[in-house]
Amino acid sequence: MDWRRFAQEMATMARDLLKQDSVDATLGRITASATELVEGCDAAGILVLHDGKVETLAPTSRLVLGSHELQERLGQGPCFDAARLADRERVYRIADLTAAEQRWPEYAPLAGELGVGSMMGFLLFTDEEELGALNLYSHKPGAFTEDSEMAGWLLASHAAVAFSGARTHSQMENALATRHIIGEAMGILMSSRRLDEDQAFDVLRRYSQEKNVKLRDVARQLCQHGELP
Repeated sequence: MDWRRFAQEMATMARDLLKQDSVDATLGRITASATELVEGCDAAGILVLHDGKVETLAPTSRLVLGSHELQERLGQGPCFDAARLADRERVYRIADLTAAEQRWPEYAPLAGELGVGSMMGFLLFTDEEELGALNLYSHKPGAFTEDSEMAGWLLASHAAVAFSGARTHSQMENALATRHIIGEAMGILMSSRRLDEDQAFDVLRRYSQEKNVKLRDVARQLCQHGELP
C-alpha cells in the first residue's frame, strides 16, 4: 500500500466532499471513493437502520441492495451489526463468505449466492451521533487485507464528518425554507382576513391539527392556491 499516495487521494476526496451540494451527492461521493481508494473493494453502500427497517444510501451496485435487503429479511448480518455496534472503534472484516461463517449462519451462504466473496463494514459516527454503517464488498474471497481495513477506517472517519455536516446543512436549509413559506402564508391570511400575526398563525396551526397535515404543507397549499382547501 502506497500510503503517501493514499493520503494525497484522501485529501482530494475530503475537499471534494465539501463541494457537494446535497446529502445525496455527498454520500454518492463517499461510496464511489470507497471503490476507488480501498484495495479490493468492488462495491459500497451505506446502511441506516430505522426501528429495524433498512435504508440503503448511495449504493454503487445492485449487489449492495441485494445484501441489505437480504439482511433485513433475515434480521441478521454484518451490516446490521456494524450499524448498531456499542464499541465505536470496532469494524468487521469477513475474509471469505463462501466458508463456514458462524456469526451469521443464514446470511452468509445466501450472500455468497449473490456474488459476495468478502466484506468489510465501519460504523459511521461523530461525538454527537451514530449515522449508520459504510459497507464494502468484494466479489473475491480474501480480497481485503489489514491495509484495506485501515484505508476503509480512515475513509469512514472522513465520511462520518462529511455526512453529518451535509445533513445538518440540509436541515438548516429546510428549516429556513419552512419558516419562509409559513411567513408567506401568514401574510396571505393577514391580508385576506384582516388578522394579526398571532391570529394568522393560530389559523394555520388549528387547520394543521384538525386535518392532520404538517404545518409546512398547510402553508404551502395556502401559498399555491391563495386559500385553505
